[in-house]
Amino acid sequence: MKGVLIWVLRLWSVVGIGLSRSEYGLEELKAKESLLSYLEKDAVSSDANSLMVPLTLIQGAASKGAVCLDGTPPGYHLDRGLASGANSWLIQLEGGGWCTDIRTCVSRKTTRRGSSKFMERQINFTGILSNKAEENPDFYNWNRVKLRYCDGASFAGEGQNEANQLYFRGQRIWSAAMEELMANGMQNAEQALLSGCSAGGLASILHCDEFKYLFPKTTKVKCLSDAGLFLDATNVAGGHTLRDMYGGVVTLQGVQKNLPNTCTSQMDPTSCFFPQNLIANIKTPMFLLNAAYDAWQVQESLIPSSADPHGYWNDCKMDRSHCNSSQMQFLQDFRNQMLDAVNVFSMSDQNGLFINSCFAHCQSERQDTWYGNDSPRIGSKAIAVSVGDWFFDRTAVKAIDCPYPCDNTCHDLVFKI
Repeated sequence: MKGVLIWVLRLWSVVGIGLSRSEYGLEELKAKESLLSYLEKDAVSSDANSLMVPLTLIQGAASKGAVCLDGTPPGYHLDRGLASGANSWLIQLEGGGWCTDIRTCVSRKTTRRGSSKFMERQINFTGILSNKAEENPDFYNWNRVKLRYCDGASFAGEGQNEANQLYFRGQRIWSAAMEELMANGMQNAEQALLSGCSAGGLASILHCDEFKYLFPKTTKVKCLSDAGLFLDATNVAGGHTLRDMYGGVVTLQGVQKNLPNTCTSQMDPTSCFFPQNLIANIKTPMFLLNAAYDAWQVQESLIPSSADPHGYWNDCKMDRSHCNSSQMQFLQDFRNQMLDAVNVFSMSDQNGLFINSCFAHCQSERQDTWYGNDSPRIGSKAIAVSVGDWFFDRTAVKAIDCPYPCDNTCHDLVFKI
């Protein structure tokens, strides 16, 4: 079992050392940003030999109101396909959490997650975006796109806050990006895969059927959600951290109008932002790739510092090998909840699953977890091979790992101060 070491700011270490409430809030935001940066982007290898792809801003998006939180135009990175992949398209939706209130959205405006002014002008394409057959055997020569995330609501918001000059236009960004890509050749696609990691994985679930409807029925279209199976779970103090977060996102950003009515006709809007209440009704073939002990959910939903003020969970939270038996049982219960959530979804022949018993997050964009000599496996099959087998209908893939600690192929994330 391979461990990946992450250095993070331990939030509880700054409590009680003279910080005001507003200063502590700023430190908390910085810490969350640091964690997100590693889990969803900075962990991607910057190998000198990996492909660097420039940023393209969507010209004309602003005239349609399709703008980032600060009003700047959205952007994407595109590497054109070649040979047999020239008419195949893979769209990867970037992740990066959510902003849940005015304060967090205003703070986000001065980062790449809220403004294209702060986006890197070129990024590495690794993992599922790699252009090398030895790193990405099934999709290496496709048209591969990374759509940048700058709205804070999984490309689903619609509204604005004039007093703070905030634009909640995630749905419009999605539409403007798809329109531009269709005009740039995607309309001729013979096959297409919508993918995404974390908040982008949730977005791929929310937009999967919309993506399918862009194409004629003759086009093979499927969707992949990586680390997007966020659960409406109870934290260690009995609260509902993620439900509270999602409630803020949905209310502030006007997400309700863009949620599927198959859900909102039966449940409240916040519940309909949770994938567990959406996936069974998606018509388009969908693949769920998720760690059973998702590292972000363990850190931010199950054991947030606010739910553990005395630090009882500190060591366990940072390194699963330090969990006692009752703590591990709590985490096993979370895994069981995840398996229950995909039960109906998994019964459909068109859907696929790869749920490994790892403490990881976003395994499709990292080269070491997507495809390599020691990449994670269930049975003998790596993630990239499993996704490829499912997409091309080579074989059914419904891979669910045995419980921790049985899997010795994991690249577990271990957090240190």
